[in-house]
Amino acid sequence: MPARRKINRATLYFFGALGGILFGYDLGVISGVLLLIKPLWHLDSFAQGVVGGCLAAGAILGAVFATRLTDRLGRRKAIMAAAVVFALGTLGCTFAPDVTVLVISRFVVGVAVGASSASVPTYLAELSPGRARGALSSLNQLMIVSGILIAYIVDYALNDSGNWRGMFAAALIPAVLLLVGMAFMPETPRWLLKAGREEEARAVLTATQPAEDVERELAEIREVISLSGTERGKLRDLGSKLVRPALVVAMILAIGQQFSGVNAINLYAPTMFTNLGFGTSAALLAAVVLGLVKVLFTAGEVLVVDRWGRRPLLLVGSLMMAATLFLLGLAVLTIHDTSLAGITALVLLIVYLAGYELGWGAVVWVMIAEVFPLRVRGIGTGTASVVLWAATFAITFIFPVMNTGIGLAYSAWIFAGIGILLFLLVRKFVPETKGRTLEQIELELRERVRA
Repeated sequence: MPARRKINRATLYFFGALGGILFGYDLGVISGVLLLIKPLWHLDSFAQGVVGGCLAAGAILGAVFATRLTDRLGRRKAIMAAAVVFALGTLGCTFAPDVTVLVISRFVVGVAVGASSASVPTYLAELSPGRARGALSSLNQLMIVSGILIAYIVDYALNDSGNWRGMFAAALIPAVLLLVGMAFMPETPRWLLKAGREEEARAVLTATQPAEDVERELAEIREVISLSGTERGKLRDLGSKLVRPALVVAMILAIGQQFSGVNAINLYAPTMFTNLGFGTSAALLAAVVLGLVKVLFTAGEVLVVDRWGRRPLLLVGSLMMAATLFLLGLAVLTIHDTSLAGITALVLLIVYLAGYELGWGAVVWVMIAEVFPLRVRGIGTGTASVVLWAATFAITFIFPVMNTGIGLAYSAWIFAGIGILLFLLVRKFVPETKGRTLEQIELELRERVRA
């Protein structure tokens, strides 16, 4: 990008976060597709787990690739590459003649999802001013839940016609928008300065930061680069004394986000509601309500994350999730009227998702991109994404089998116990990062390690 090109901040942040729309859409759309293809292709619970989980399996591979791409090619080009793969995988899903081709195509889409999940949070964090980084980085999660909501609405609209191919095809629109939009967006100033392109870095900072902060931030980035050295970060660096505390935090956040059980709801909510007595259309409409709740509370998180802080939101979210999942299990076991059980489950899941989105939704992606030092930020964020997607695969693959084997109530209680464990882990290990630049966070980490 020429240094003198003017950058529109709103456009920059919108296209930077647009990968989240695709991420969310492809997570959510399968919930409606499964209701239609389950009788069509005679899918048992194991096959449903494969169809639901193959995206997460591909995401593991995509996140591995992204650990290198984001550092070698830059954050922007990594996102553009993900958009191309999104489009190719979506075409495969749309025209899949059987479940085997669908699984392969969903795996390809997953590669793109994993790559974007590792690169988009880093891109947004490195472009955002320290005082508003939580809100701006949370745009990614807001886009993800918006993508899930859009998927639920499309599923509901196309359900009566049985058009599951159209449900997949709609993802082509944001994929093309992302590819075209990112072609005109800048690289992050941190990556540019590390690559020796100081004037371009200054131009990006001038467009995204208050004028009085530009030279100070450039100086802080230079200091961190000088402390980090010129050599690229390697996987083994994650075990170093400096990086290890950040890695522990990232692992708690990545594993905890998925073992909270949220993607069991994202992918299988309509199936759960049909099992509780809802008709297909009513189950899909209930999923739309859940999607709307996710968007509203993520938007609320954007407004408070830089005032309340990351750590309090994680703690409150953990308690809300644990309490509502315990009550959900109790309701399923004790309420025998199917209509009342379904409505009670919907209300409790609304409260559960409110807690999740306030805490473990956006905050996890914000903090994973914040905690790693610059030298290993790409590989650290990518590694955390690999672990997160491995956890996602485990949950999305196992949950249909759990639900069939031990039932929804006992499954909910297992996830409630995990919520309590997450509360304890956050209290012990997770620091507060609000209001600090990325360089200040790294310098404070270096001071703690030396102490």
